[in-house]
Amino acid sequence: MISAMIACVILVALTLLIHYEALRITSDLLPRIHVPPRWRIVFVVFCAFTAHTFEVWLYALAYYLFVDVLGLGQFSGGTEPGFFELIYFSAVVYTSLGFGDILPVGQVRLIAGVEALVGLLMIGWSASFTYLSMEKFWPLHVRRTHRHEHHSESSG
Repeated sequence: MISAMIACVILVALTLLIHYEALRITSDLLPRIHVPPRWRIVFVVFCAFTAHTFEVWLYALAYYLFVDVLGLGQFSGGTEPGFFELIYFSAVVYTSLGFGDILPVGQVRLIAGVEALVGLLMIGWSASFTYLSMEKFWPLHVRRTHRHEHHSESSG
């Protein structure tokens, strides 16, 4: 179980690093992209989603290493899952969806539990980052809409 605890610490650190850097880069790029405000928000959501995708793949890789390479756990629930099933399992755990069609056995149970907690935190972090971005760019959208309406009224 010590190896699973060490793996969890490493996975949490890597997940935080991935997420932090993704949001930092997104924040740096936002003022530089010259698109309407709504596309800036779409850009924020896309970047956050991309970070979550990398994080899900990171945990899938950890499951693969623990089960298929190190033999420190297994999965039950039908056939032995391949890598794409591990990505599916990771996404289900990360989002706290928890279908239960693939179940971790052995040391990977601890990793799955930590992944659910980390996923919850990262999704919350993305939501708050998106909210802050919307708070910054939404007034620009409203001003732009009013300018168009005012321009249409004065020319009509």
